[in-house]
Amino acid sequence: MSRIVYSTDQGRMCPQCGEVQQQCRCKDITADAERSARSGDGIVRIRRETKGRKGKGVSIVSGIPLDDTALKKLGKELKQKLSIGGAVKDGQLEFQGDQRQALKRLLEERGYTVKLAGG
Repeated sequence: MSRIVYSTDQGRMCPQCGEVQQQCRCKDITADAERSARSGDGIVRIRRETKGRKGKGVSIVSGIPLDDTALKKLGKELKQKLSIGGAVKDGQLEFQGDQRQALKRLLEERGYTVKLAGG
């Protein structure tokens, strides 16, 4: 089955739904699904992980019900308060070192329910 991706009278078409690209809602639907899947049960979990990092530990924060831009902003603020490095990957915040207690305190101050996961 072939789908039209360009029409001379309408312009670019969405390859998934076949609508005109300006009227396409595929991105909105996938963004809503990703956001609801990311929110989970409403509990923010912080775990320490060393796997695949040559023994260097990182603290991973998951379950924050925010979109990507707000998550990046929150990550930046937390990194500045703790004076550490980190990144945002796959809807999770990664911070260098074992920062679980400090992250828990800062996130609880923001009103999140936080649990320390793992050992």
